[in-house]
Amino acid sequence: MLELRPNCECCDRDLPPDSLEARICSYECTFCADCAGDRLGGICPNCGGELVCRPIRPPAMLAKHPASTKRVLKPAGCGAGRG
Repeated sequence: MLELRPNCECCDRDLPPDSLEARICSYECTFCADCAGDRLGGICPNCGGELVCRPIRPPAMLAKHPASTKRVLKPAGCGAGRG
């Protein structure tokens, strides 16, 4: 089950579970659409995998299986020279 992490690893932007701006790789590294596209060129800086739109969990299932509250921040891996 996806963790639905609460923030972008690059800029720390909040990404609530229903955000259309969240992008993830197959390891669930999480980024906002701006960082994923502009800074990272659609490639995860951690694993090299493709960044895709994160699915939105339906509200009833979100109540049963809440999103993660653990923030991950790795701005050093999202250097301005990328993308």
